Amino acid sequence: MAVGAVTVGALFHLAMVFLHVAPSNTLSKEHAAAVSDYIYPEFEQNWKLFAPDPLQQNIHVEARAEVRRPGGAVQTTAWVDMTGEDIAAMRHDPLPSHTQQNELRRAWGYYTDTHDQQEQPNAGDRSDMSRAYLQNILQDRFGRRLNGGDVVRIQARAATTQVQQPPWIAGATSTSPEYRTLPWWSVDTTPAGQENAS
Repeated sequence: MAVGAVTVGALFHLAMVFLHVAPSNTLSKEHAAAVSDYIYPEFEQNWKLFAPDPLQQNIHVEARAEVRRPGGAVQTTAWVDMTGEDIAAMRHDPLPSHTQQNELRRAWGYYTDTHDQQEQPNAGDRSDMSRAYLQNILQDRFGRRLNGGDVVRIQARAATTQVQQPPWIAGATSTSPEYRTLPWWSVDTTPAGQENAS
């Protein structure tokens, strides 16, 4: 029974991925909502690696937290380079996890694909899902408590630096990072296990 369940699960996964990447057809159009709900955000497929003009930027996602201390004072942390922490954790690790390599990077890409430069959603429910996904990752990394207080808000930004062009290409590449800073997001401060308490 276990082998049968795993086989059915694997076939279902392959079918959903196939419908997502296949050219538009009657079946994929009819079940588009179900396919999108299954694929996004964890299993999204894209072809940027093989694009004629591949990405030429280094993007580091940074975050900071607003912490309320026991006396009521509010403290804002310095920006923390979350991408830098991921890279440091992978360095010298012969078998880094796929999640460690891609979770934050894909969450940021998913957010920017579904929000315009003014941080307005442009993809319906997917926009809300992308914001919640990125927020949950950052909340999880900060935790509920930090520096002796409760984390009440978090903020994210991305520092984008252009990759240096090879010497045979004319023109200088700016090495100064450009920042995209998101609004502050409130954190749910309900203690774990108390959400349904009356």
